[in-house]
Amino acid sequence: MDAALIDICDACKAYHLDEVEIPAVRGVTLRLPAGQFMAITGASGSGKSTFMHLVGCLDRLDAGTYAFEGQAVEQLSRGQLATLRNRRIGFVFQSFNLLARTSIVDNVALPLTYQGVRRRERHRRAAEMIERVGLSDRSRHHPNQLSGGQQQRVAIARALVTRPAVVLADEPTGNLDTTTSLEIMTLLTTMNREQGVSIVLVTHEPEIAAHAQRQVVFRDGKIVRDTEEGAQARRHAGTEGAGRHLAVEAS
Repeated sequence: MDAALIDICDACKAYHLDEVEIPAVRGVTLRLPAGQFMAITGASGSGKSTFMHLVGCLDRLDAGTYAFEGQAVEQLSRGQLATLRNRRIGFVFQSFNLLARTSIVDNVALPLTYQGVRRRERHRRAAEMIERVGLSDRSRHHPNQLSGGQQQRVAIARALVTRPAVVLADEPTGNLDTTTSLEIMTLLTTMNREQGVSIVLVTHEPEIAAHAQRQVVFRDGKIVRDTEEGAQARRHAGTEGAGRHLAVEAS
């Protein structure tokens, strides 16, 4: 079995509106092997974004357990959670979240600033990542000088510059047209394949989810479908079938 990057068991999370408790995630168990590209889908209010916040250590579980690279997340302090997010988790959002008055190279280098990396090394690594997303000729531009697709490429470069174990992408194509969305998904797929970074993608679009190796469907705060389970069942059935075939031949 592949090593688990993320191992969540019986996760629960609820929010409170006045005196009313609203369950958002209800008893979710999920294991993500290192290097996997997984898409989380579901209707609005299904719990997928709340689950993403839990995975990204932006919120805490009410119940259940969460291990990231074998470390119990629920036992970490706020400072330790911030360090984990900065060093091991990259974030890509629908709205890009770039600093408007800051150059592209400095936007990409920003997470390294929080790590205390020296300026020359920050810019070297940022420039390298900008080149990988195909924007070397735009590194001194500002976000408002770029198209939406280019801005999302910058956001992806920023998420990857710290060399994280996983990138969490929340509706990364939501503000983009069809052609640009395809370009962004091709870029994410390439980064997953060539750099081995795990990707967890939240989307409500089936054609976007289809780019992932694995699809997990949420409904009412629960997982109602996981293609990984189906693949495991097929592999298990195939192994059993091969064993029976060999037994028949041996007899």
